[in-house]
Amino acid sequence: MSSNTVPPPPRRRGRPPKGRDESQPDTRTLLIRTGVAVLTEKGYSAVGLDEVLRLAQVPKGSFYHCFDSKEAFGQALIEAYAAYFAAKLNRCFDDATRPPLQRLQHFVAEAQAGMARHGFRRGCLVGNLGQEMGALPESFRQQLGEVFQDWQARTAACLAAAQQAGEVSSRWDSAWLAEFFWIGWEGAVLRAKLERSAQPLQAFAEGFFALLRSTP
Repeated sequence: MSSNTVPPPPRRRGRPPKGRDESQPDTRTLLIRTGVAVLTEKGYSAVGLDEVLRLAQVPKGSFYHCFDSKEAFGQALIEAYAAYFAAKLNRCFDDATRPPLQRLQHFVAEAQAGMARHGFRRGCLVGNLGQEMGALPESFRQQLGEVFQDWQARTAACLAAAQQAGEVSSRWDSAWLAEFFWIGWEGAVLRAKLERSAQPLQAFAEGFFALLRSTP
C-alpha cells in the first residue's frame, strides 16, 4: 500500500542541545520517521545510513544507541510502517458511517490521494522491500510476509461484511478476494510510481470492483 503518507520530520538546524540523551525515544522515532519517508521513495538497498542521518540531523553515534545495525533499523521500519498502515486500514474498514464496500473504496481513494500528494514518488514500504528481497537480509522475509497476511485478513473481514450486507456475492471466498486485491494493488502501486500517474491505481480498482459485482 500505499503508505506513503507518513510525513517526514521537520528539518532542524544546528546541533542537538547539550545534555540531551540521544538514545531516548524521540531520537529513535525521528530516525524511524525519516527512514520510512526515504525508503518508501528509494528502497532499502539504495539508501545508506549517512543519507538518513543527514536528513534527520542525527549523529552516527546516536544511531547506534538506538539500533545495532542497518538490518535492525530496517526491521524497526517494517514494524513501524505495519502499525501505521494497520491503523489506516482500521480507520477505513471500521467506519460504520459507510457500507462495507464503500469502506474499501474509501481506502483506495485515500491511498491514491496519498501517492498524488507526493507526486507518485513514494510507494509502499512493504512492497518496495518485497521487490528487493533477493538483496535484503533474510530476516526481512518472514516479517514482510506477516505484514501482508495481516493486511489481507483485515481486508477479508471487510469483504465478508460486504457479503453479509448483500453487496458482494456470498459465493466468493473473501480470503481469496483479499489476497487477490493485495497482489494486484501492490502491482498497481509499483506501476503508478513508475509512470508518475494515478491511472494504474484506477485501472486496477475498476477491475477489482467489477469482479465483485460479477457472480463466480
